[in-house]
Amino acid sequence: MKGLSTFPIYNLIMRQGFFSGINRRRITIENSFFSFLRRISLPLSRIAFFLVFFWFGILKMMELSPALGVVHTIYDHTAWFIPWNIFILMFGAYECIIGIIFLFPGKEKYALYMLVPHAITTFGPLLVLPALTWKGFMVPNLIGQYIIKNLVIIALAIFIGTYGRVNRFQKNKSANVYSGDSLVISEK
Repeated sequence: MKGLSTFPIYNLIMRQGFFSGINRRRITIENSFFSFLRRISLPLSRIAFFLVFFWFGILKMMELSPALGVVHTIYDHTAWFIPWNIFILMFGAYECIIGIIFLFPGKEKYALYMLVPHAITTFGPLLVLPALTWKGFMVPNLIGQYIIKNLVIIALAIFIGTYGRVNRFQKNKSANVYSGDSLVISEK
């Protein structure tokens, strides 16, 4: 039995470039598109993170957040000794500050440090207040889903924090410099 490569039409179509030209063009377009996405991914991620945290923080400070019931329940169980109006202002301002810090390249690590206690208080109700967050085993209610979606936000924060550090490390790799975070030694 002969292979396809012995048929003249196969050679015309596959070997002589009928589809290879189209494929090369497709690859060029894809490479350009993904190169563009790579260039905008970090700035766009910073802006998106800022918008979500700043916006949600402002809503909490104005007591207009749909999550206010959850926040108030957490408050009742943890920070009852602080007056509510001060607590909600501080909690909202804390979120706003995290969002603002992510806008500044090189400062992400501070926002990541601030995000740790925020994540603990955010995910706490899933474990501490299951009646408030779950309908059944592994079936969150609307509040539980609202909390679980924070995994995406945390993943984005880690991406921003590490992607920015890797880029700064690569830029400073050719010289012995102190990048603000660690000593970068050249590999000459």
